[in-house]
Amino acid sequence: MITSFSKDVAINKASKTGFAFMLVTSLFFLWGFSNNLNPILIPHLKKSFTLTTTQSTLVDSAVYIAYFLMALPAGYVMKRLGYKIGIITGLLFFSIGAFLFIPAANTQSYQFFLFALFVIACGLAFLETAANPYAAALGPSETSTQRLNLAQSFNGLAAALAPVIGARVILGQGATEHQLQAMSTAARRVALASEAASVKTPYFILGTILLLIAIAFALTTLPKIEHKETGKAKSKNILHAFKHKHLTWAVIAQFFYVGGQVCVFSLFVLYATKSAGITEMKAADYLGACGIAFLIGRFVGTFLMRYIKPNRLLTIYASINILLCMVAIGVNGIITVYAVILICFFMSVMFPTIFALGIADLGVDTEYGSSLLIMSIVGGAILPRLFGSITDSTGDIQIAYLVPLACFSIVAYFGWRGHKTVPKIDLEEEPAIGTTL
Repeated sequence: MITSFSKDVAINKASKTGFAFMLVTSLFFLWGFSNNLNPILIPHLKKSFTLTTTQSTLVDSAVYIAYFLMALPAGYVMKRLGYKIGIITGLLFFSIGAFLFIPAANTQSYQFFLFALFVIACGLAFLETAANPYAAALGPSETSTQRLNLAQSFNGLAAALAPVIGARVILGQGATEHQLQAMSTAARRVALASEAASVKTPYFILGTILLLIAIAFALTTLPKIEHKETGKAKSKNILHAFKHKHLTWAVIAQFFYVGGQVCVFSLFVLYATKSAGITEMKAADYLGACGIAFLIGRFVGTFLMRYIKPNRLLTIYASINILLCMVAIGVNGIITVYAVILICFFMSVMFPTIFALGIADLGVDTEYGSSLLIMSIVGGAILPRLFGSITDSTGDIQIAYLVPLACFSIVAYFGWRGHKTVPKIDLEEEPAIGTTL
């Protein structure tokens, strides 16, 4: 009878853990879906508000500046109040930002749209800080890597679905450039207002879903992540972490990698319509293919790391992308689209690989090092602006691929030399799984 009772408890615990893992995995999909709607929002808002390419890249600036500003506050909240509170806070920010798209469309204000995206990204900063350790903690420690990879695969799935769905819901509702040019000034104003309003329904639905998931998290008991103290001295401050040369290089590499990735993904629709002469809808479908290539690349790269050292694979992938960027610059036609799809395939392992190499052997500086690497994604706010500026000044968006080319060159150097660490320092803390939040 005692044995039967123990089995029932074990089954009940496994059921609760499984449900909690599904909730956490949904976060990977949701932030992936939101971030991969940005490449659809950029051409949409560019047309709606008659923006230059540089002005349209403020979409990415609003998002990645929020990541930079919220990285440390998110960590502080989770350290003081727990990861569950951090997740719920992130979901509420995310939901509020989605609902703000409605007044932004009603007022037809580009600045309001940027503010709504900033609020969304504040929520995403909380979610991304929390979701990785949770996905790893929800189950036996020996299978934590598999769980994390499984959860991250839903981020890749979102990258494939968001552009295709978003294009049909948002881009498919408006008039073409030729139609707008043929309209009178008054008719054009009405058409552009209708164009801006097309985002209200999808973002209202998204905001509602996020509220429901926040409630589900509030009602769910989740495992608590604790740390075992070893009695060693704590890191002095965040700047102390920079004594590790390989971390400094990792921060630099991550800054340029994220900047390059955002240039490739977010400006893909604008790039493909010019370089290959295809429609926005067709370009959005190819952007979905970029997401699929990114997802497949992650699995292939993970497999190859069994036989090739991560830093060496990173160097190889970055070097291949340098060559592909040359194709994106110097060739015309549909081949440029295929070249960029391949760039997405080879980008797939870069962020986690740079991150893992960057925090290797940091000892008591591990937590600060992780925060610095998250903050470094502010490159996604800065480098697309340079990409847009080159496009506007030259009138040729293909030339602007010099920016991703330079980014991948720095990533290649990090994989070749910059990743090398000093003799190993023992870690101060060892993650452990507690009971409940």
